[in-house]
Amino acid sequence: MTDNVLWIDILSGILVLSGSFFCFSGAVGLHRFPDFFTRMHAASVTDTLGAGLVLSGLMLQAGFSLVTLKLLFILLFLLITGPASSHAMAKAALHSGRKPLGEHIRIDIPAMSREDDSSGGVKSKP
Repeated sequence: MTDNVLWIDILSGILVLSGSFFCFSGAVGLHRFPDFFTRMHAASVTDTLGAGLVLSGLMLQAGFSLVTLKLLFILLFLLITGPASSHAMAKAALHSGRKPLGEHIRIDIPAMSREDDSSGGVKSKP
């Protein structure tokens, strides 16, 4: 076994283990945090980071091949869809009336129907 292969194996193992740790800590956060928004934050941030680290470690193990390209596409897909889906869930929860815990947090969401939003979401001041 050459030195380069050993270093790639060690780095790959560190990436996979640290990614697994982040995914596990996100799962613990789902059970420990008190409300929907903190749970969603714990799951989305740690799972995106954890999956990125695990996939990076697997890319190192695969070498330069078609498998690495496929893993890269999976990573890009997860990096785009993970934050977008958690943002959409948080926005839907706020619009449905769910409030975050804590009295110091103030969120003002104006009631708006689809007819009122003819500007495509951009509001101009009179």
